[in-house]
Amino acid sequence: MLFTSNDIAALDSRYRAALVNSLSGFKPANLVGTANHSGASNLAIISSVVHLGSHPPLLALIIRPSPVERHTLENILDTGCYTINHVSDQIIEAAHQTAARYPREQSEFAATGLGEYWIDGFAAPFVAEATIRMGMELREHKQLEINGTHFLIGEIVLAEVPGHCLGDDGAVDICAAGTVALSGLDSYYGTRRLRRMAYAKPDLPPTAIS
Repeated sequence: MLFTSNDIAALDSRYRAALVNSLSGFKPANLVGTANHSGASNLAIISSVVHLGSHPPLLALIIRPSPVERHTLENILDTGCYTINHVSDQIIEAAHQTAARYPREQSEFAATGLGEYWIDGFAAPFVAEATIRMGMELREHKQLEINGTHFLIGEIVLAEVPGHCLGDDGAVDICAAGTVALSGLDSYYGTRRLRRMAYAKPDLPPTAIS
């Protein structure tokens, strides 16, 4: 089926959201942990984390505008500190539940049964059950004119990866970590590495190395 821009604009809003959110393919499933200046915690599932660079180590995420309160965004802008935690196959249900619109005074950690894990000197909570965890410091924030979404760029200042998921060359094996992927807003998928390719060079054929 072919959709033109006019067709997409004319779709029922829920159908359009499901379609467009699925078109980009698999997305990372992450839990973003924050706290306000009083230490009250918040947790939200986010599927828009994108790698921006390795030196310095930067990740971007998108938080969409809405008439409802955005506690995650408010906490990040208030403290400049947050965590990104991979969702594994063991915590899909609890992670998905963090998307519910809980009141500000209700922590999603407590509501979903996920544990808060704090590292001394870092002002945002990690997810205790997550296998891969990153501590982030906000470096840049822009509200995009095209649709009002918030574009946040953060630097990885802490990273915790299990030893068995870390290769000799530094590559992280997300399959070994049980990390899952998202399609659309609600479909979770397991990961399986098909092959790892050697660095591409114009004078060499494509070569699988594992």
